[in-house]
Amino acid sequence: MPKAKNSNLRDARKAKKDEFYTQLPDIERELKHYRQHFAGKVVYLNCDDPRVSNFFHYFSFNFEKLGLKKLIATCYKNQDVDLFSRNESDQAIWLEYDGDRDGNNVPDLDEIGVRPLQGDGDFSQSRKHLSF
Repeated sequence: MPKAKNSNLRDARKAKKDEFYTQLPDIERELKHYRQHFAGKVVYLNCDDPRVSNFFHYFSFNFEKLGLKKLIATCYKNQDVDLFSRNESDQAIWLEYDGDRDGNNVPDLDEIGVRPLQGDGDFSQSRKHLSF
């Protein structure tokens, strides 16, 4: 992996912390203005890794409050829960969440379907790589 020229990026990589990703408070502050537009909608997120994405976190934890129909998130060649993955996996995945089923108002792992995408999930390639 090429060495980052910026010391902030190198430090963030070492600490497994990336302050350049959108922070949850920023998402909450912005999306509160659009809550009425989400009712009955499917939200699609293209994430580095939805398992650690603040956008996936926001929409899954606010699923019922927003009245969402479904939450779908994909990631490109990333099977490692690491913000600095080298995307070395040959298999991309997609996650699907249809809401809370056990009444605890928390998106539990057994309520989030994890499925493989055909190919590596690269959106610049033909649509035939996507299968969902």
